[in-house]
Amino acid sequence: MTAAPWLRTLEVAHRLPGRVRLRYRRNAHAPDAAVLEGMARLIDGVTSARVNARAASLVIDFDAQRTTLMAIVTALGDLGWDAVKARPRDDEGAGAVAAALAVLVGASVAPMPARLPLSLAAALPMLRAGVEDYRENGVTSHVLESMAVAISLARSDFLAANATTFMLALGEYMEQSIARRSDDLLKHLLRPSSDLIWVLRDGEEAQIPAGEVAVGDTVVVGAGAVIPVDGTVMSGEGVVNEAAMTGESVSAIKTRGAKVLSGTTMEDGRLAIYAEQVGRHTAAARIADYVEQSLTAKSEAQLDAARLADRLVPTVLKLAGVSAVLTGDWRAAASVLQADYSCALKLATPVAFKSAMFNAGQAGILVKGATALERLAHADTFIFDKTGTLTTGHLEITDSIAFDSTYSAEDLICLAASVEEHYFHPLALAVVKAARATDQHRHFEHTEVQFIVAHGVASEVKGQRIVVGSRHFVEDHEGIDVSAHSDVVERLYLEGKTLLFIGFGGRLLGILALKDSLRADAAATIARLRRAGVKRVLMLTGDHRDRAAELADQLGLDGFHAELTPEDKAGIIAGLNAKGAKIAFVGDGVNDAPALAGAHVGVAMQKGADIARLTADVVLLEDSIARVADARALANSAMARIATNYKLTVGLNTAILGLAALGVLSPVATAVLHNGTTIGILLNAFRGSAPKADRRPG
Repeated sequence: MTAAPWLRTLEVAHRLPGRVRLRYRRNAHAPDAAVLEGMARLIDGVTSARVNARAASLVIDFDAQRTTLMAIVTALGDLGWDAVKARPRDDEGAGAVAAALAVLVGASVAPMPARLPLSLAAALPMLRAGVEDYRENGVTSHVLESMAVAISLARSDFLAANATTFMLALGEYMEQSIARRSDDLLKHLLRPSSDLIWVLRDGEEAQIPAGEVAVGDTVVVGAGAVIPVDGTVMSGEGVVNEAAMTGESVSAIKTRGAKVLSGTTMEDGRLAIYAEQVGRHTAAARIADYVEQSLTAKSEAQLDAARLADRLVPTVLKLAGVSAVLTGDWRAAASVLQADYSCALKLATPVAFKSAMFNAGQAGILVKGATALERLAHADTFIFDKTGTLTTGHLEITDSIAFDSTYSAEDLICLAASVEEHYFHPLALAVVKAARATDQHRHFEHTEVQFIVAHGVASEVKGQRIVVGSRHFVEDHEGIDVSAHSDVVERLYLEGKTLLFIGFGGRLLGILALKDSLRADAAATIARLRRAGVKRVLMLTGDHRDRAAELADQLGLDGFHAELTPEDKAGIIAGLNAKGAKIAFVGDGVNDAPALAGAHVGVAMQKGADIARLTADVVLLEDSIARVADARALANSAMARIATNYKLTVGLNTAILGLAALGVLSPVATAVLHNGTTIGILLNAFRGSAPKADRRPG
């Protein structure tokens, strides 16, 4: 039996990483504060909870590694409390504005004896909140606003008191709506899964709550549904749109044995999926965690703005006192107390960051928090890994050299492809692709193919052993002499090519040389980065020095380091860090993870290894190096907007404060100007668009 609700409402009053202060309204039958506090402490991940009964607030400290704010709210709901929400609903904020407006209009026509009770009733929630804020945090902007209304009420200036209450309610509603809108847009980057999921149990399909799905369950997904788990297709066929997770615009056909990711959408068909990762362990949940963390993590710009706002509060209070003494009019003091810097300074910066992060998501860039965006804007050195980053990572055959005149270059490719077609290594795929592109795609009949791990493949063609693989494989493992062709081998190596040796009948039949191709937009991207303020662009690679030098010259890089191990890459990053460089490292492989972690900001390519994508601060959701320049442009734009808002906030509020202190502005005029400019600054922070590629030639 569900317990009767203890609380009428529960909403967030203030939040920090690992801490949240909730305001609540209890029902008449609810237990006392001590019981409420004790129940909150039972929630998994909560380290402490304390209730201030007089202020009707609940402060919860929690371990951010074990739980989140939304998980705590869900747990509160599980305790049997209803009407629980993580924040006030829009209609409730609008109701407060409407009530304040009604009092403003009604008090002006009400009999004089009724005006004080009406005005006091309207202002009481704000006055109570001001007292609570003073007890917990000392003098804050909310305390100043409460003092301004109290002074007006004490002077029987009911118009000023009610107008101020109305403007503060309207301003808070607009500010919260804009801030909430930025959060909602950011969270919309991933579509949530349904609360109910179809699974196959005892041969029959049944709907169960998402939280009850376990690893090993068979999940059934039909057309139009969001796949709720990471897993492998057991049966069925379907068309899956994976853009939300991979950025790939072309939908993929999934059949038995294919891997599927949570957060992707079934466009057509029906799949039965073996659940391998469920709940918070799915790929979609991990990315959602990044988004959730980004809503609470504060950048240096954000912290600087908040610190300045807090430092200016006592200054405003002192100015109000001086103004009252010099003018002899407490009306001037009430005006000054309303024109603080806090709201615009504390809200505009996070709203601008969140808006930029949403725009980045739309442009195919996942930014893991405001700090990552800020660091990306400040990076003065961009370092690229070569393979899969500056290059496509797709090998192509450039040379086919046969040492037997009875075999043509095309014959050599087709012979190698005949045995390599059973193998899914990138080298094998490149050979098969080249064979299919020949004028006469010839297939050589062969016996069963033998795979030798890390070496190559072997089989028999026309009764003779054929081997395809590395020089070490054919020379040391198979005893085939390569020395007669060492000049050719050395030349190809110096050209930075990967070599496949083909041995046939105990002799070296030929060599296939393969080379990675440069991304078409690599040079243009580097040119855009330079125009965006990047001072140095470097390249790190494990490739041969001559090939690296050729590529660096082709792209106009400032330098390169070649023939590196993963440890070498991390060491170079550490050395540049020690010299004061602010490094953005762009990579895609498992061996790039140490460098990504050691850089000022790490950027992972879309097709990068999982560990690279998890280690990086920024993940490209499209396989395009141009997104790196887009990310830098968007970061620059966000920081420029933040700087503009900072200047506007300080300039406009200083002017309003000065006029209020001189008695030029009434409390009503001050409230209108202050709240109006604050909303305007927040709207400016909220605006923005996805970055557009710079098409100027590089």
